[in-house]
Amino acid sequence: MPRRLPPLGAWRRRAGHGALALVTLVCAAACSPLPASVAARSGAQTGDAVMAAAQAEREPMIATMRDLVSIESGSRDAEGLREIASLIADRLRAVGGDVELVSHDDPYVMVDIPEEIGQSVVARFRGSGTGRILLLAHMDTVYLRGQLAEQPFRITDGRAYGLGIVDDKQGIALILHVLSVLRALEFDDYELITVLINGDEEVSSAGSRFLITRLGAEHDVVFSCEGGGSTDRLALTTAGIGAVLLKVTGRASHAGGAPERGRNALYELAHQVLQMSDLSDPRQGIKLNWTIASAGATRNVIPAEASATADYRVLRVTSYDVVERRVRERIRNQLIPGTTVEVTFERRRPPLEVTRRARRLAAHAQSIYRELGRELGVSDQAAGGGTDAAFAALENDGAVIEGLGLVGFGAHSDTAEYVELSSIEPRIYLLSRLIMDVARGDAP
Repeated sequence: MPRRLPPLGAWRRRAGHGALALVTLVCAAACSPLPASVAARSGAQTGDAVMAAAQAEREPMIATMRDLVSIESGSRDAEGLREIASLIADRLRAVGGDVELVSHDDPYVMVDIPEEIGQSVVARFRGSGTGRILLLAHMDTVYLRGQLAEQPFRITDGRAYGLGIVDDKQGIALILHVLSVLRALEFDDYELITVLINGDEEVSSAGSRFLITRLGAEHDVVFSCEGGGSTDRLALTTAGIGAVLLKVTGRASHAGGAPERGRNALYELAHQVLQMSDLSDPRQGIKLNWTIASAGATRNVIPAEASATADYRVLRVTSYDVVERRVRERIRNQLIPGTTVEVTFERRRPPLEVTRRARRLAAHAQSIYRELGRELGVSDQAAGGGTDAAFAALENDGAVIEGLGLVGFGAHSDTAEYVELSSIEPRIYLLSRLIMDVARGDAP
């Protein structure tokens, strides 16, 4: 049987919170070669050597993104997901990974999960040192089969365009080519690098969420390779996502001949939605909006059923309890006698809550970027979207950082999704150096 709503304890964060702030540093300089005097903190390997290896991966990474974009892999496209998972698994084996394909037969129940959930690709790289690092990306997209013919991979004015390229096929390519850099440099001072590429991120990771949380707990640091935004930045926090589903049951009757014999489910639904139109609470970071409603099928019949759905966002795991308690309190106040009101809640994604360790590691990332003459923005103010990194953070006491992927824009936009090719070397360099510094204890 599919899994129902997990207890809140499964979504409780042990790390510190703190007021949200925003630090935005906009990248203004192009990538330039490292000064000869700059030495990397990673033992005998110099920053110049890492950058040289990163530069050697530029054209191969472009080719990898082309290969990935050329496979249609929508969240409900089982055939496409199998094809791309096989390609990714082969590529991870080619760089030395111990690879397994993980099926998800016990998903968290939501109204819109696919009949067949895509497998996750998990690869483990064992080294000779210390430090356990988890790298995340996802292979599924929001697009439908057939759209590729109209929007194939292309390069225009220094940008690579393609369906799912920024969200998140560049992230997969980045991980593959960072691993190539580490291999070229013969770097294995880590204890374990684990790569998790899932195929259900765009449907709230219904199957893979439990695996992501478990692996997050087993690693010291989590780097998620979603795109780095349009302004060259990292993200330390994201909103959690939930849904409220209302169902009202009344009694049908002839709308003209005997309306008084009916119990109008639509009237009761309208009453419920209106009395819950003020559940947003900006002080607590809660946003709730009713977005879908349905009632009746025939003009001259009093509707016996009606339903509505609300989308809500939270900044703290504990806010799920707050929303659910308030909704349950409100629905007790009914307008139409003889109707029943049922409510179901979906905790689609937990929030990623900023921690002191994440702040310190992000500051270290900024110092790495400055070696390239670039400034790296760090956002610790949550936007509306969610992230798989939040599942990894639920039981992780270390640092979790999102947005390590390429600079780009246009996620979920079939005609305008792109990545900036000029960000390839800097982002390969950044993630490679972060892994090396974490493994050797040179990062805070």
